[in-house]
Amino acid sequence: MGVKSSIAAGWGFLKRRSRVGVRRARTSLPKILQMTMCAVLAYWIAEQLLGHVDPIFAATSGLLALGFSPQTTLRRTLEVAIGCTLGVAVGDLMLTALGAGLWQASLVLFVSLLIARFIDSSPLFTMQLGLQSLLVVLLPIGEAGPFARSLDAVVGSVCALLILMLLPRDPRRAPMADLAKLLSELSGVLHECGRAVSKSDATLAFHALVRARATQPLMDALPAELKTAREVATLAPLRRRHRSDVDRLDVSAEKVDLAVRNARVLARRLTTVINHAALSDRGVETVSGLLTELSEAVDALGQAILEPTDSGYERAIARAKRELSDCAFQLDPDSLHVSGLQGEGMILLLRPLVVDLLEAAGLEHEDAVALLPRL
Repeated sequence: MGVKSSIAAGWGFLKRRSRVGVRRARTSLPKILQMTMCAVLAYWIAEQLLGHVDPIFAATSGLLALGFSPQTTLRRTLEVAIGCTLGVAVGDLMLTALGAGLWQASLVLFVSLLIARFIDSSPLFTMQLGLQSLLVVLLPIGEAGPFARSLDAVVGSVCALLILMLLPRDPRRAPMADLAKLLSELSGVLHECGRAVSKSDATLAFHALVRARATQPLMDALPAELKTAREVATLAPLRRRHRSDVDRLDVSAEKVDLAVRNARVLARRLTTVINHAALSDRGVETVSGLLTELSEAVDALGQAILEPTDSGYERAIARAKRELSDCAFQLDPDSLHVSGLQGEGMILLLRPLVVDLLEAAGLEHEDAVALLPRL
């Protein structure tokens, strides 16, 4: 029985790893095609147009410059390209002056790493410069002479930059996915808050608070992803039409960030409200229902964020605005049968949260506030 269990566990592990591997390969396919094209193009230019024999540094520089970084920005590509090119040039220069050998290779690597740390603080830049200079010293000089390899590195780097600008990925994809994931988590937090109210269970409210706090890595990653998306949409001719979409995502991300922070405060206050039995039976029913409706409205907003086409987005965002507006109309303690300092304070916390979500859906602040009932 123990052997069978081990085999079953091992087989399950292999299946999970295979699924993950297939998904990762499928996701990386566009980048793989870019890197292949870059390496082949750089090699062909160096060999056929420049007449260099076996221009391996043209292909490697192009591959390294594009790389598999999740955020391939122009700055990062330039950083790696300069590191590769400078590393080859330093290696060629010192090889010409000192000759080949083990002690020369050691000296070249030492000097290259010093130069790299002097020029830039990036570990990636340092590694590329040091690696390329070391390879130059260790590999034999071709027929075209030592500095031909420096030119090959320039060719590879330029090809990488051109491919990055002419064949970029969709700049909206990463921020759209993470923003939708953040909204899904916010929806889950609000749903758990609704369950906590309906069951009068402060522990469930605390779990909602923990879940809301766990969204911080997503919130921290979004600004960098939006910066990368804006750079691609600005520099890549084929992606400039997405600049307005990236701007819209930027505004939505900022407002959703505020909404999540308000949800944390709400969940924390909810534990106090439940512990003090601050809601009447009727209040428990109306508030739990409102939180459930708000959770569904946030789900609708997340689905709108994922819509890639303008027509699909317009339909989905109209639904999200309608559902969020319905929630905003209810945010009056009296109509929710809520009284007392604790209960009314909780409803007041919901009002800015809903306003933030309405602004994330595209409403102006004044229009969003106008949807709230007067107090």
